[in-house]
Amino acid sequence: MIRRLRRISLIILVSVLGLVLVAFLVGSMVLRGSRARLDGQVELAGLSHRITVSRDALGVPDVQAQNRLDAARALGYLHAQDRFFQMDLQRRSASGELAALLGAPLLAADRDVRRHRFRHRAEIVAGATVGHERDILLAYTAGVNAGLDDLKSRPFEYFLLRQKPEPWRPADTVLTLYAMFLDLSLSTAYTEESNNILRDTLPAELAAFLIPRSNSWNAPMQVDTVPGIVVPDSAGFDARHWSFDGKTYQEIHQAIHQPPHQDTAGSNNWAIAGHLTGHGGALLANDMHLGHGLPNIWYRARLNWSEGHQAHSVVGVTLPGLPYIVSGSNGQVAWGFTNSYGDWVDLIKLELDPNDSSLYNTPGGKQHIERTLELIQVADSEPDSLWVEETIWGPIWTTDTAGQSLVLRWTAHDPETVFGNLGLMETVNNIDEGVARAGSVGMPQQNIVMADVKGRIAWTITGYIPRRVGWDGRLPVSWADGTHGWDGYYNYEDQPRMVDPAEGRLWSANNRVSAGEDLQKIGDGGYGLGARAHQIRDDLRALDRPVEKDMLAVQLDDRAIFLNSWRDLILQVVQQDDPREDSPRYKFLLEVRDNWSGHADVESVSYRLVRSFAYQCINGVYDFLTASCEEKNQNFRVRMLSYRHAVTWELITARPDNFLPPWNKDWDDFMLQAVDKVMEGATADDRTLPEFTWGNRNTVQIAHPFTQLAPWLSRFLAVPAMSLPGDSFMPRVQHIRSGASERLVVSPGREEQGILHMPGGQSGHPLSPFFLAGHEDWVEGKPTPLLPGPALHQLELLPAIEKR
Repeated sequence: MIRRLRRISLIILVSVLGLVLVAFLVGSMVLRGSRARLDGQVELAGLSHRITVSRDALGVPDVQAQNRLDAARALGYLHAQDRFFQMDLQRRSASGELAALLGAPLLAADRDVRRHRFRHRAEIVAGATVGHERDILLAYTAGVNAGLDDLKSRPFEYFLLRQKPEPWRPADTVLTLYAMFLDLSLSTAYTEESNNILRDTLPAELAAFLIPRSNSWNAPMQVDTVPGIVVPDSAGFDARHWSFDGKTYQEIHQAIHQPPHQDTAGSNNWAIAGHLTGHGGALLANDMHLGHGLPNIWYRARLNWSEGHQAHSVVGVTLPGLPYIVSGSNGQVAWGFTNSYGDWVDLIKLELDPNDSSLYNTPGGKQHIERTLELIQVADSEPDSLWVEETIWGPIWTTDTAGQSLVLRWTAHDPETVFGNLGLMETVNNIDEGVARAGSVGMPQQNIVMADVKGRIAWTITGYIPRRVGWDGRLPVSWADGTHGWDGYYNYEDQPRMVDPAEGRLWSANNRVSAGEDLQKIGDGGYGLGARAHQIRDDLRALDRPVEKDMLAVQLDDRAIFLNSWRDLILQVVQQDDPREDSPRYKFLLEVRDNWSGHADVESVSYRLVRSFAYQCINGVYDFLTASCEEKNQNFRVRMLSYRHAVTWELITARPDNFLPPWNKDWDDFMLQAVDKVMEGATADDRTLPEFTWGNRNTVQIAHPFTQLAPWLSRFLAVPAMSLPGDSFMPRVQHIRSGASERLVVSPGREEQGILHMPGGQSGHPLSPFFLAGHEDWVEGKPTPLLPGPALHQLELLPAIEKR
């Protein structure tokens, strides 16, 4: 009996081991089979001529094509081979179809996005393309599907999900662009909503103070005419005698807890005219700050082709899903982007018919609310559905504090503002051509900075700018009687611009860059503080005959200029308090006074202490002053209010009694209590103060999305956690999950001296030789060449009849 049981156990063990071995072999075959093809020859239907694709040690493809259509087809093939799953997530994130692939946890995100009906809009936009633009779109789409089909096995992510990838369609390329609209400009809707809740809840003087139009850190490129922050006196507002709905503010404050501060990303770009540089050529720098992930959002490439007798060579970064170079240089003009944070979104107060809630008022009379049923597929579950209600202006988005419906009016919802002229910058010959037509590019409205081969520089806004009538767009109004609204879009020649500025320098960093009439056109969609732009501007002005390496040094500048004044202030306050030598305040004083490096470096305890103090003050002020807003409307997001840092600074330096929280004796007491909270957190969980370094807080996480669902995959699909210098209010922006998605430096015509590096590498495949290739250069700030290096691999793409 025992022998029989042993034999059975042995058979079972051998069988299990055999199954494990088979699973391992199958998994290995799937993984290896889903790697990109690097060498050999491949038929590519639709090609007019043979294409050569060389790759260097970083996997950067150098595409040699005879025409732009063939180059688009080849780029689609390459994108699919290296990045199809990333492309799939992007199109699904915009269309609200993530749950169909990833299951019920993504259903809420899908329901939120479905209100835009972007799949429907993308079909309209793709169907309306004509001429060369349509040919490019179709060639790219065919190339994507050919690249996907040429993989020996489906991308490994689908194997793990037990799903099959769906073919790429022309509308999916438009959806890729819509994903960028969602990422870059929809935040203005939440800013406007929070501003509106604040206005409807707080006294008028307080509301105006908390959402100022400017601050002392702003560094616009145009002469500034916008008034700064003015603290209301006690006649306008007095916190000491203030209640809300019968409750004291102390009672509300104790009941409401705002979410903790969240790091946010941004972008930098700038240009220096040739007459100021060391080699006489204009210099352009661009580092776009976006969320980190594996693979990285961008895909490096150089595309070479001819049109007539003119040869073209464009190098830079592409966005998988789109057939063009996004940022880079064409040899004549170089260009780069930052998010403009102009106002491209408005919330409209919808006036419903009191007798029929399906009707609403418009300047042309009453209209019916249109209702569309959206069916949402869910993997391994029953489908969900959502009714989307739309008006002539856009979908019904939310309600205000009084329960009135608010409609979302967004440029992205107009088909004519999306996708057109996306490849404009690839072939412009000078900045004049670029500036003249930038407004026709159907993309999110961005600050574009350009430099050309003659040493000239320029700035303008890409995309369509709405022509507002009747108000400035900062807060919701009714459009029912026609006195407020959009009167179409500005003509391209009326776009804001700066060409050959007298200073010879241009810069933007998500701050307000304009003033006067240009600012009236662009509006305010929630600008960044301006401290980063301020530091960049001053860095550029201090340079003497800079060259490429000096531009990279500015990109890596992690000096804490913004926090210097906060440090000086709290040192004075703590010293006057004369704390005991064994007290936490005294330890704070010693560390901040004696060990301040002035940088957001990973070993710095003092930087983290001062930063934490600043945010304790900011959160303390805003938790107190805006607590009633969250109680009034749960949609209120304090972090969407611009210039919180500057408003708080005005209060703690001006020290007005009428703004002091009633539980503090004076403003010194307010700041000292902030220090106490910082020190309490610094030494929590038996941590010693020397362990409270910035690096232990700024530990960067770069991983494949799958690691969120299965953390054990981090061993294979994540960069080992690392501490990096940098922070929000300095050129080197670095957060835990976001930062520079690339760093580009180039002088057009001198591309061989250019610099480009990015995190994560070219491929998201863990078995690819290009997985994490170049990542260390990004970490260490090394000047990786912009141009592809010597070819290590060569792939030939052939028209079907040529294959041998």
